[in-house]
Amino acid sequence: MGKTGKGLALAFFLILFQPLHSGLRADSEYPPIRRLDSTDTGFRQYIADVELNRRRLFTRSGESPVQFAELFTVYRYASGPGEDLFSLAARCNIPYSALATLNRLDGPATLDEGTVLLLPSCPGVFIPAAPRSDFEQVLASARLPAREAEAVALSITPAHGGASETVYFFPGADFNGTERIFFLNPGFRFPLRSFRLTSAFGPRQSPITGNPHTHRGIDMAAPLGTEVFAAGEGTVTEIGEDPVYGKYVIIKHGTKWASLYGHLQKVETTLRSQVRSSTLIGRVGSTGQSTGPHLHFELRENGIAQDPKKHLFRYGN
Repeated sequence: MGKTGKGLALAFFLILFQPLHSGLRADSEYPPIRRLDSTDTGFRQYIADVELNRRRLFTRSGESPVQFAELFTVYRYASGPGEDLFSLAARCNIPYSALATLNRLDGPATLDEGTVLLLPSCPGVFIPAAPRSDFEQVLASARLPAREAEAVALSITPAHGGASETVYFFPGADFNGTERIFFLNPGFRFPLRSFRLTSAFGPRQSPITGNPHTHRGIDMAAPLGTEVFAAGEGTVTEIGEDPVYGKYVIIKHGTKWASLYGHLQKVETTLRSQVRSSTLIGRVGSTGQSTGPHLHFELRENGIAQDPKKHLFRYGN
């Protein structure tokens, strides 16, 4: 980047970076990129910024994360038809880990056309100070609290607007093995953080009647009142009380999948709520046909019960 480019980047820094080292401007004021090609002025400047920061990372000699933040810029781009996280990362010469974490994406799902994204000008990993999803919890558990030599706190306005959020930026970092597996294979998460599996999916003898029957889910024993989390992103489509399931919640995940959470002591969500993986939806109870505090958990594909253990990911196991 020439003197003019460096001056623009420095001016951008002086405007944007406040006490947390960054007070990035409102969504509408991020420099826009309309096309990912050399005919777009914003894209040309963005690529120049990326190349500058890549050189700085390659020759890094004692530079602190705060010093990297001095020339850190963010641009705004609306995805085009057929674009996904990986094609954008390749076109922008930025690792997909940087795009995913800055935009708080939990997996590599195809982007809807017109999805507004923030494009960082420096490779690295961004971890919110207040993690929301399972994936962000995984990132935070391994990297936070961060030392000043590793990360800098930025105040960033999300691509969709709203209040700014504190995010820790680790310049030059990438996903480790566990984080990469977790991101690339989002699947469903276990709805309890700690439990004892007391009954598996499939044929069994009913603990209530003693008769043989097919168990349509898994039973997870945990203390009364233990937090129950959504197994994945979706919509709460049913809340009720049943003689067998007791108090229960059903969440629809996309067009094919649904999850059921039974024997709840208390429901902590509302009908038609949009939930993410790890959203609190209830508490372990012993309502309905139950011999003690536990969660009955089902996964249904097109209405047919599937073995949850074949589709669940549990961090740390």
